[in-house]
Amino acid sequence: MVRSIVAVSLVIGAIALVTFGWRFMETGTEVEDQPRCNLLEAPCEWTTGDGEWRVELIETGTGTQGMEYRLAVNVPKAPDRFLAVLRGQSMYMGEYPVPLVREEPLSYQARFTAPVCTTGADMIWRVELQDGQEKLKNVPWMLVFRAQK
Repeated sequence: MVRSIVAVSLVIGAIALVTFGWRFMETGTEVEDQPRCNLLEAPCEWTTGDGEWRVELIETGTGTQGMEYRLAVNVPKAPDRFLAVLRGQSMYMGEYPVPLVREEPLSYQARFTAPVCTTGADMIWRVELQDGQEKLKNVPWMLVFRAQK
């Protein structure tokens, strides 16, 4: 009987470790721990060892799919494969990659329409900047905005 309890406990512990253990091994800051910067209120700016960063989001008008946005990113050093990824902050609605197009040597832009939830009018999105598949670690802000229908 004791062996069965120990064996079941070990199996449950192993499953819990595999399922949740990766969270404890991450060395980066959790997204929720970062201060928020609302991209629709003002541009988000910060300085790294390479120089000044600036991210700006502008509503460009309502299109056939909803509100259209222009994301502008100025960087001090160009990443190899620069990408912005939209992730639902107020609810999970998937991940939407937004390719950033180089306009000038250190200036990128993208135009997109953010998906909205069919059950509510507002949706808060988080914008994560990436170099290919890797999230940029030098962004001190949680870049967010509220998308509306």
